[in-house]
Amino acid sequence: MADFVFNIAKGRVASYVQNVEDGAPANSRLKIVPIETTGIEADAALKDHNDLAALLAGTSNEQSTMGRKTWAAADLVITVDDTNERVDIDSADITWVAATGNAISALVMVYFPDGVTPGADSTGIPLTKHDFAVTPDGSDIIAQIAAAGFFRAS
Repeated sequence: MADFVFNIAKGRVASYVQNVEDGAPANSRLKIVPIETTGIEADAALKDHNDLAALLAGTSNEQSTMGRKTWAAADLVITVDDTNERVDIDSADITWVAATGNAISALVMVYFPDGVTPGADSTGIPLTKHDFAVTPDGSDIIAQIAAAGFFRAS
């Protein structure tokens, strides 16, 4: 599960994931952004950022050598669990092939709703942050966000 949900996304993560699954708005995307170890802000500061541009304007740096990954609708599974009164969201594992670059400490899931300029950092809404410490060494890096999924709303 997520280490935390960004303040701007509390109560909305399942809805944003459903948007991506439904393809509405057109070009809406969920992206995984690796954040470098050097300069990463404390969770209390990170969770206050309302868009990806603001997050990256602080001391936290995107590890751009590995690059962002995009989850397609087929990579996401939303399960409404009426027995336990919750919604679980799981995803396919994320793989960076022959990954190199600076060490990372976190993965941030970002929703891009803008159908006109998909991917503009100023339109990207940070949803969840996951601790993920790894130093790329040229081998493949596989991230399984959590065995139970990457998000639970209850």
